[in-house]
Amino acid sequence: MHGKIITQGMELMTYGMCTVVAFLALLVLVTVVMSALITRHFAETNAAGEPRSIVGADIIPKEQLVALITAGVHQHRRKNP
Repeated sequence: MHGKIITQGMELMTYGMCTVVAFLALLVLVTVVMSALITRHFAETNAAGEPRSIVGADIIPKEQLVALITAGVHQHRRKNP
């Protein structure tokens, strides 16, 4: 009697776990496909027809950005030895 209940429990657990894995795999697949479709059809381009760069990358010159990052790292290391 107990063996039958344990076997049924194991079967139910396996069925449930397979259902969850299949659902998550389907969710990942749908997300990847949606992302590809949105990127392909709604990608913003600049005047030359090329995809736009990261927002804000054109605002700060590269040398100043490197200086800001370096200063932040030095400040972090000073506070957290």
